[in-house]
Amino acid sequence: MAAFKRKRGSGSGAGKQAKKVKFAENATGKQMAKPGQESEKEHNIPAPVSRGKWKNKERVLVFSSRGINFRTRHLMQDLRTMMPHTKADTKMDRKDKLFVVNEVCEIKNCNKCIFFEAKKKQDLYMWISNVPHGPSAKFLVQNVHTLAELKMTGNCLKGSRPLLSFDPTFEKEPHYALLKELFIQTFSTPQYHPKSQPFVDHILTFTIADNRIWFRNYQIIEEDGSLVEIGPRFVLNLIKIFQGSFGGATLYENPRYQSPNMHRRMIRLATAARLKEKQQVKELQKMKKSEPKVKEKEDPTQDVFVTPAEEKPSDIQLVAPEPKPVKKKKNKEFKRQRQLKQKRF
Repeated sequence: MAAFKRKRGSGSGAGKQAKKVKFAENATGKQMAKPGQESEKEHNIPAPVSRGKWKNKERVLVFSSRGINFRTRHLMQDLRTMMPHTKADTKMDRKDKLFVVNEVCEIKNCNKCIFFEAKKKQDLYMWISNVPHGPSAKFLVQNVHTLAELKMTGNCLKGSRPLLSFDPTFEKEPHYALLKELFIQTFSTPQYHPKSQPFVDHILTFTIADNRIWFRNYQIIEEDGSLVEIGPRFVLNLIKIFQGSFGGATLYENPRYQSPNMHRRMIRLATAARLKEKQQVKELQKMKKSEPKVKEKEDPTQDVFVTPAEEKPSDIQLVAPEPKPVKKKKNKEFKRQRQLKQKRF
C-alpha cells in the first residue's frame, strides 16, 4: 500500500490565515506594522486601466474550395495574418453547393465570409458575403502577388488596426457604395478585439481603375503621411452583386465583364485567324508560280524614243597587242651625281 502523502502546510498552522504585511511610513523610515494595527499611509497598487469593451464582434471566415494553387493558399494566409478577427476552416468540396458556406459560418460563429473558389485550376473567384442575410458580391481575382513574393521594405505590427482608404468613385455610383460598406465591415479590425493591438500603423487602399478594384497595403512611416508598400496586392474584377448570401436576386451585373473562358477563346480565334491568313498567302503564291506565263503582245510604239547606237569598227582586234621593248640607258647618272654637277655650275 502506498504511503500517505502529507500535504504542505497541514498541521497546527493549517487553520490559521496567512498574515498580511503592511508598509507604513514614519519619520525614521519604513517599519513593519502588525496586522491589527492600522497605518496612516499605505502603498496600494493602482488598478489596471480599462481597455474598453469589445462591442463590434465581427468575425470573418476565410477559406477556399479544393483545387486552389500555392499562390492562392499564400494569399489566404496573408489575409489571415493581416486581419486578426478572422477564422480558418478546411477546404470545401467542389461538389458541395455554395449555400453550405452559410451553415459553415453559422457553426464557426462568423457573420462575414471571404470564400475563394477555384475553377479549372487556373481561374480564381472571390466571394465576399454578409452571412446569413446578404448581400454578397462575386469577383474575379487577377494579378495576385503575395507577401513572400513581393519582398517589399514595408512592415507593420501583427494584429494592428488598419485605416481604410477608398477612391472617390465609391461615393458616386450606388453599387460601389454598397461594396464600400461591405469592405468596411469585412476588412476593418473591430476596436478592443482580443487579438488586435491598439496601434494604427498601416493603411488598406481600394482604388478603381480600368473598371476594376485595386487592393494595396501600405505602411505609415511618419506623421506627414509617407507610405511604403507591404503587400499583398491583387485586383478584383466585379461580376455580380446578389441580394442574399451566396445567391438570391441579382442586384447588379457588370456589363463590361468578360469571363476567362471567353477571353481565352478570343485569343485562340485571333491566333487561328493569323495562321489561316498566312496559309492563304502561301496558297496564292503557289498558284501564281504554277500558272503558265502569257506572252505579252509587242507594242509598235515601243521603239519610238530609242536612240540608235554608234556604229562599231568592222575590224576588231581579238588579240592584245605585243608590248614595245624598253631600252635602258647604261651610263645613266645617279641622283647624287646630278646634284653635284648643278652645284659646280
